[in-house]
Amino acid sequence: MPADPPIRRIAHLDMDAFFASVELLRYPQLRGLPIVIGGGRRKVDEIIREKYSDRPLSEIPVEAFPLLKDYVGRGVITTATYPARQFGVGSAMGMMKAAKLAPDALVLPVDFDEVRKYSRQFKSIIREIAPVVEDRGVDEVYIDFTEVPGGQREGGRVLARLIQKAIQQQTGLTCSIGVAPNKLIAKMASEFNKPNGISIVYQDDVRTRIWPLPVRKINGIGPKAEVKLHKLHLLTVGDIAAQEREWLVDNFGKSYGAWMHDAAWGRDDRPVVTESEPVSMSRETTFDRDLHAVRDRAELGAIFTDLCRQVAGDLQRKGYVGKTIGIKLRYDDFRIATRDQTIDHFTDDPKTIRQVAGQCLKRVQLERRLRLLGVRVGKLEKAGAAVETAANEAPAPDGADTAEARPGTLDLF
Repeated sequence: MPADPPIRRIAHLDMDAFFASVELLRYPQLRGLPIVIGGGRRKVDEIIREKYSDRPLSEIPVEAFPLLKDYVGRGVITTATYPARQFGVGSAMGMMKAAKLAPDALVLPVDFDEVRKYSRQFKSIIREIAPVVEDRGVDEVYIDFTEVPGGQREGGRVLARLIQKAIQQQTGLTCSIGVAPNKLIAKMASEFNKPNGISIVYQDDVRTRIWPLPVRKINGIGPKAEVKLHKLHLLTVGDIAAQEREWLVDNFGKSYGAWMHDAAWGRDDRPVVTESEPVSMSRETTFDRDLHAVRDRAELGAIFTDLCRQVAGDLQRKGYVGKTIGIKLRYDDFRIATRDQTIDHFTDDPKTIRQVAGQCLKRVQLERRLRLLGVRVGKLEKAGAAVETAANEAPAPDGADTAEARPGTLDLF
């Protein structure tokens, strides 16, 4: 008789407080302290480096590091150590707001180069053990354990423990892993036992371990859907599962309602995708103070040019070119405006990106002060596969009459 096929076992691996953990490798003297990571490098950070340039980073005294209560600016928290999270601070929270909750927490800037280095390293370690890996960002992946030796033992715990140990030995970092029948449940399970934990969930565990969770624990249910669910007196995943599929479709639409019903019952057939092409690349920055298009023209112009160069550098480094170039603005009243323009050839040239993005800027109101500026390149192709055309002029953007400035706009940059 042929052997039964192996049970599908999918893991979600999430690095523990990744940005903060990377910094603690450099500053081990800060372990166990409340620390928030966020914002760019500031003058105070450079002063510390210069003052203690004669000694290793691990010997900089703790009292030399800046405190959150002294932070001034508009940065947001990228991550926080677990001692800091006990005060209620967390990712995406404004640092000024966080300072009221944890004034004595230490502040470290984000070092993206260092983070990307360790991200590549831990993913390489995983692929040596279990090759079917889906990259989901700088600090998380899905892994298909199903056919990997050891992937079925103890529901996947043996293989998860092996991966955890290899990452910690080779990088000094810890991670949490959830193993389940599919990606949906695995992602929830990876949060069950943080930090440095392993959680094993089977399909039969959905009623006891998944249904009691708040509705927001389902990846795909956001704040707006949560509000609507609460208004309908659906507070837990089990509350959703108790509803008829047709009722959810009537209240949330054909596609989303049907998906919500399947998700509540732990159904998810999505495969682990080993390669996925990016659809766009972008760079944006939030200013320390609101900038005016006229009075701060020189500063805005320099920032704008630098963003275009950064996006072009990202494209060149990763081997992509794009045809749709756009901008994003956030005004001082938090309204957001976006514009884009599709040209007739692929590019990764910073001058071209700046020129076309500048045309997009002419199509938005620039009378209010700005909080944020971003540049994006989309409709990407691999550089070697993209077909260049001989056209010299970019066409007018879809749905726009011309690329000229409209009444009420300013010809910036």
